[in-house]
Amino acid sequence: MPLSLHHIVIDAHDLPALARFWAQVLGWQILSEREREVVIGPAETASVGICFMAVTDRKVAKNRLHLDLTSAAQDREAEIERILALGARRVDVGQRGDESWIVLADPEGNEFCVVRPKSTLIN
Repeated sequence: MPLSLHHIVIDAHDLPALARFWAQVLGWQILSEREREVVIGPAETASVGICFMAVTDRKVAKNRLHLDLTSAAQDREAEIERILALGARRVDVGQRGDESWIVLADPEGNEFCVVRPKSTLIN
């Protein structure tokens, strides 16, 4: 049997808070909560979720891996504002200003992007 993606793992200081943030951003739910890990996903039967693992060290550099999120074109700006209201912040990682994405960071500084839907991109 070939391998399949099970979880995306994100290091965190405040597991419950960061898990709640991402669950709210994605409209997912907390699937399990333990002392050193919290898992979120769209449903118990989902094939992929996000696992938050406890760490003591601080994030010091730009992520080498990040999530790209998208929405319907007409909802994009409202979704960005909603995510900012949940605790995200805009970050500069060297953008030029003409990108098809907006770079944000979650409450613990992990960068992610909100990209334009594929249907609005010119090939």
